[in-house]
Amino acid sequence: MIYHLLYPLHTKIFAFNLFRYITVRATFSGITALVLSFLIGPRIIRWLKRRKILATIREEGIPSQEKNHGVIPTMGGVLILLVVILSTLLWANLKKSCVWLILFLFISLGVVGFWDDMRKVRKKNGICGWYKILFQCMVGVIVGLYLFCKSPIPSFKTYTSFLFFKNIFISLGCFYIPFVVLVIVGTSNATNIADGLDGLAIGLIGEVALGFAILSYVAGNIKIAEYLNILYIPNSGELTIFLSAVVGSALGFLWYNMHPAQIIMGDTGALALGGAIGGVACFIKQEILLLITGGVFVLEALSVILQVLYFKTTKGKRIFLMAPIHHHFEKLGIPQEKIVVRFWIVGILCLLLAWSTLKIR
Repeated sequence: MIYHLLYPLHTKIFAFNLFRYITVRATFSGITALVLSFLIGPRIIRWLKRRKILATIREEGIPSQEKNHGVIPTMGGVLILLVVILSTLLWANLKKSCVWLILFLFISLGVVGFWDDMRKVRKKNGICGWYKILFQCMVGVIVGLYLFCKSPIPSFKTYTSFLFFKNIFISLGCFYIPFVVLVIVGTSNATNIADGLDGLAIGLIGEVALGFAILSYVAGNIKIAEYLNILYIPNSGELTIFLSAVVGSALGFLWYNMHPAQIIMGDTGALALGGAIGGVACFIKQEILLLITGGVFVLEALSVILQVLYFKTTKGKRIFLMAPIHHHFEKLGIPQEKIVVRFWIVGILCLLLAWSTLKIR
């Protein structure tokens, strides 16, 4: 909104010409999200407490959690949704359809998560797992159909970029829409799985969002995209505004979610954030690179899958003491603060590795 109000005045006030630059608006978007988190956060926490929207955080056999956790407000994803949406609307060019596509995905998955969280609070049991995946798939299909029918590069609408090789793309053909659904549902649930320790998931999301903010900007800049031999995606630079808001909101939410947490984001935030990142990856044709950038989320999801498969095939044996893998390390007696910071460090290494692949071609 600010962009549409102030930029047209640049012919009279030259300073407003700054708002034409994505980098300037992305910076202000991130700052706005951070400031809004500080302003709205305490009010959201108090509101959740008054409404008794609380969750008991306790893992059996993990003394550190039993000692440091208790009944705390959940559904903190409401705070994230509010500040990201407001910041994006304030600073993005709302004439670009990609902005509305990602906001639709972000809000839709947030609604699914909100529904699940409310059932957990009110009825002590979330919605059926298969129902939740079904709704996620429905949202993913809508996004996939849009990308197929309204692709910014029609000749590449069913393609995805291939790592390490320039000018080589994989055609998915009729499997493109299921592929988009898989990416969105996978990233959404992997983020939810990682949301098990104070500050873990939101810190990692901030890192991944920063990585894709830069990737979106690069993909939307024809000169830089040509220099790095990556596919130029018209208008993808506007997604940098949204992703910068995610980074700002992640920092702001971390202020309250760091150990010991005052609030947890629940499915409301985790499903929305993870799915939105997956949607951005699909839009800029960097779905495979998401496996590297979000390497920690991949590790968390794989640990659960392997644990379940091994448990069933060996009739009760386990690979990890507890899954997801962050609980395995907690069972070993490592303080959760140390686990979280170490996972953040691994996340940064994954981010740097992902960036390096842009030039290794």
